Amino acid sequence: MSKLVVGGFTVSIDGYGAGPSQSLEAPLGVGGEAMHDWLVSTRTFKKLYPDGSEGTTGIDDEFAGRYQDVGAYIMGRNMFGPIRGPWPDENWRGWWGGNPPYHVPVFVLTHHRRAPLPMEGGTVFHFVTDGFESALAQAKAAAGGKNIRIGGGAATIRQYLETRLVDEAHIAISPILLGSGEPLFQGLDLLALGYACTEHVASDKAMHVVLSRAK
Repeated sequence: MSKLVVGGFTVSIDGYGAGPSQSLEAPLGVGGEAMHDWLVSTRTFKKLYPDGSEGTTGIDDEFAGRYQDVGAYIMGRNMFGPIRGPWPDENWRGWWGGNPPYHVPVFVLTHHRRAPLPMEGGTVFHFVTDGFESALAQAKAAAGGKNIRIGGGAATIRQYLETRLVDEAHIAISPILLGSGEPLFQGLDLLALGYACTEHVASDKAMHVVLSRAK
């Protein structure tokens, strides 16, 4: 049976999943890119974004690769791009170039209709306008029994957490402060929602925490 998982979502020590002032030039907000230092040097990341180096192994790489084999993704519109409001045209095709790293259907939450967007490598972006529960139902139908991964951002993950739809969440806590930005856990009582920390492992660059929901 498909599970809904969060894999490798990174927050600062003060709980922000992105820094302030997100823009085309700073998609993760001011200071947000530095949070992902634990990820970008791993072998898993280098396979997705080759640069000629092999990448590191160890704790960070193990967590980076743990949630790669999924059947579908869900993401918020902010994760797909910086455009707000109605789509002015269909020229924006995501941050990732012609061959995004997903290679499965991706369901993008938005209030504005747009035709499905097929890309190289098997990625197809589907734009869902009738809510996060509909996106999950469509992702389950497309996943073929595999798990579904929420790609972010913080508001989208929070929406699924507060409705107890997330089965397991891997959060990487980066040792930096952002001061402001997009908070992940604001307004959530995870304990009351039935979540518990079932794993925590530290590397030199992050504390990896796994939250699991009681059945």
